[in-house]
Amino acid sequence: MFGLSRNKALYEKRLCEINMSSNPKIQVKDLNTSPDEVLNFEKEKIEVVNIGDLTVARVTLQPGWSWEKHVKPRVNTKSCEIPHSSYIISGRVKTVMDDGTEVESGPGCVGVVEPGHNTWVVGDEPAVIIDFAGVKEYVEGR
Repeated sequence: MFGLSRNKALYEKRLCEINMSSNPKIQVKDLNTSPDEVLNFEKEKIEVVNIGDLTVARVTLQPGWSWEKHVKPRVNTKSCEIPHSSYIISGRVKTVMDDGTEVESGPGCVGVVEPGHNTWVVGDEPAVIIDFAGVKEYVEGR
């Protein structure tokens, strides 16, 4: 069984490579096997792919992670000043805007969060999030 999974992964990676080289109008990158950049911080892993003008990241946040505790010391702002458009694959997060508006989100949720927020992981499961907007700015501001 392991061999089949490994062969499938290699086959899928090869398909991405074929698509990239054989048709410049279709661009495909494999976030699972070849991200352009991987950033590791305490309780936070960010895997980034760049395709043309689009930057997408898979963000894995471990239980106990919060923007205020783990990112604020690096960026020195009151709250997160980067907008995010994201899809939650697994886990749960809570986001509170500077005006007090709050929401808890989980698997399957698609959200747009404007600048001026704090987010943290809820519960004992890592939160895995695909971020479609704000990634480039977030990575540059590390």
